Amino acid sequence: MQLHHSKHHAAYVNNLNIAEEKYRDALEKGDVTAQVALQPAIKFNGGGHINHSIFWTNLSPNGGGEPEGELLEAIKRDFGSFKNFKEKLTTVSVGVQGSGWGWLGFNKEQGRLQIAACSNQDPLQGTTGLIPLLGIDVWEHAYYLQYKNVRPDYLKAIWNVISWENVTARYMAGKK
Repeated sequence: MQLHHSKHHAAYVNNLNIAEEKYRDALEKGDVTAQVALQPAIKFNGGGHINHSIFWTNLSPNGGGEPEGELLEAIKRDFGSFKNFKEKLTTVSVGVQGSGWGWLGFNKEQGRLQIAACSNQDPLQGTTGLIPLLGIDVWEHAYYLQYKNVRPDYLKAIWNVISWENVTARYMAGKK
């Protein structure tokens, strides 16, 4: 995970900063063509930064187990049980074609939890409107050194380090 943080996440931040600087220059010059051309780099690198910033806070060496309180009740309401939720998010995450993310999000309009997958570094809220609560990185760089190309083994293990305190705090904030 240190390599993941220090190399991959750092690259998203650095590349976002470069793209934003070029975008500011294009705005100042009124160069709409350049502004449009820079949007994919801003989405990719900005999404990579947003997604990883959530991911790191979702993890804890003291994580695992199950959530408690209102989050657990919402999971039971929306998925039937914690076991069903875990299986569904794992299945969606395993099924991401290529690289991307599995997400637990909060649909504020409906007042419900939803599971979603996003390709590449597409940010959950920016592309679906869901408030991100729990993100699982399924890019191979997240697990390759330890799990090789066996994504299901990584997903089985990730549940042991989920910080339910963080996910619960995100849920409570999203409900406001």
